[in-house]
Amino acid sequence: MSRWKRAILPAAAVVAVLLFTFASASAAGAVTSTQTFHNATDSFPTANPCTGAPGTATITYNGVMHYTVNTSGHVHATGTQTGSVVLVPDDPTQPTYTGHFTAWFGVSDNQQNGVDHSTFSVHAVGSDGSSLRFHEVAHLSVSASGLVVFFDKPSCG
Repeated sequence: MSRWKRAILPAAAVVAVLLFTFASASAAGAVTSTQTFHNATDSFPTANPCTGAPGTATITYNGVMHYTVNTSGHVHATGTQTGSVVLVPDDPTQPTYTGHFTAWFGVSDNQQNGVDHSTFSVHAVGSDGSSLRFHEVAHLSVSASGLVVFFDKPSCG
């Protein structure tokens, strides 16, 4: 999994913890919640996902996260973030990239089965005119029999 996505997905982890908290507290009925973000900004150390050059990314984004937990403990959660990104390399001889990113995740779990998926894309232009195009798709599913399917497919182009 890319460092970029790992930096964005902590919000998804918080949602997952909340889901299980609400699942145990929701004996009277389904619990649902939607959280929106407008002009949120985060900065974090990361590497250029295509070259590996270390740097710092700053993202400014809008987003929404939604979850539902029913009385049986079945969970559905989804979230999307989209906005601008600036990737400043630690090495000043490397280009700074400015552009757009979109991240999405979805979770559907019950007591026996679960599926989690996510996508992440960045399109940016470097200060030297070069392009940064990165896309990643990840999937994890677990069946009641214990069968696990996992893939993480990053690509640069």
